[in-house]
This record gives sequence, C-alpha cells and structure tokens, in this order.
Amino acid sequence: MSATGEFIRMMNYVDDIAATLRRITVGLPSMTVEERKRLSEYMRKSDPNFVTVLEQLEGGGK
Repeated sequence: MSATGEFIRMMNYVDDIAATLRRITVGLPSMTVEERKRLSEYMRKSDPNFVTVLEQLEGGGK
C-alpha cells in the first residue's frame, strides 16, 4: 500500500510532536509543582490538543 505525500507529511508532524513532548519531559524535573500544573492546564486547553485529534482519528475523522 503506497502512501501519499500528504500522509507522509502528517507522519512527520507526529514525529515533531513526539520530539517536542520529549523536550517537555526532560524539563519536568526542574519545574515547580505550580509550573507543572500551569503547563498541564495550558496543554489541556490547547485547541486542538493531542487527545481530541486522536479521538477524531479513531472515530473516522469526523
């Protein structure tokens, strides 16, 4: 099964997201509890966020 250029580009975006999340994970030990809380709220409120996009993919993209 061949992949379109757009599909490959989207997979590269996922790689970029994973790299960003790794950078965030590395910085977590140096953050205060308040900073962690603020960052988690910020990430949860981002629109769209990872979870909502994943739900769209699993639900047929609607």
